[in-house]
Amino acid sequence: MVSRVLFSSQLTFPAKPPRETPIAPLTPPRNVLSFSFRSSVDRFAMRIVKTASFTRTVAKVDGSRDEEAISRKKLAVFVSGGGSNFKKIHEGCIGGSVQGDLVLLVTNKKDCGGAEYARSNGIPVLVFPKPKRESSDGLSPTELVDVLREYGVDFVLLAGYLKLIPAELVKAFPKRILNIHPALLPAFGGKGLYGMRVHKAVLASGARYSGPTIHFVDEEYDTGRILAQSAVRVVANDTPEELAKRVLHEEHKLYVEVVAAICEERIKWREDGVPLIQSKDNPDDYY
Repeated sequence: MVSRVLFSSQLTFPAKPPRETPIAPLTPPRNVLSFSFRSSVDRFAMRIVKTASFTRTVAKVDGSRDEEAISRKKLAVFVSGGGSNFKKIHEGCIGGSVQGDLVLLVTNKKDCGGAEYARSNGIPVLVFPKPKRESSDGLSPTELVDVLREYGVDFVLLAGYLKLIPAELVKAFPKRILNIHPALLPAFGGKGLYGMRVHKAVLASGARYSGPTIHFVDEEYDTGRILAQSAVRVVANDTPEELAKRVLHEEHKLYVEVVAAICEERIKWREDGVPLIQSKDNPDDYY
């Protein structure tokens, strides 16, 4: 049994959440980017690209509606394994439910399933961090930041990436890095709690609910501000594998919904630092 619930905090929301503080991503010049990069993993060159845009309806203070043009966002995804969430986000970009483009895949395992999928779909692949035994491969934190900026990346999405994000990247992309975790944070998170370990811990605790959490990334494991969650009921005879399957099903839906929201600039920050998602159908509603 799955209960679809999206929420960002257990705190009481104000009657009229502030709407004047959307994420303000760094926006490089859109029509003049030309960059080439060489590595032993992939060789690729960026061409000059004109970024598409779309319009949205926004609510004014007087209650009227207005049209606002928003450019498509450039996304970089980090993976360590098969990359099923990465694939779903890519499908959303291609299908039109996500107003963004996947311009880069970063991985610490150059032969993982996510990297293979990226290559087969023409998405450049970079290795980070540098493998200790292969000094010729991979990037340093500073080099990674430079490449992300050269690509004009607006948001970084972690999708099963098992390495701690370096402070250099967190500082370079404040409030622009998201991660998905397969449990309801702040419970069952932190260093060493990933994959099947999380689901085993949930079942051992006797918790009645689990589910994915999407949160902003800081310099620690799983401690950034929570943006969205989806509750999945734990049944009496669950196994870690069965629970993992149901949670992953919710992950695929939730991550695409949240990425769609950030690309449409529907993330707003409450005065106390809690991020909220503005409803697409009713701009006066937040969750």
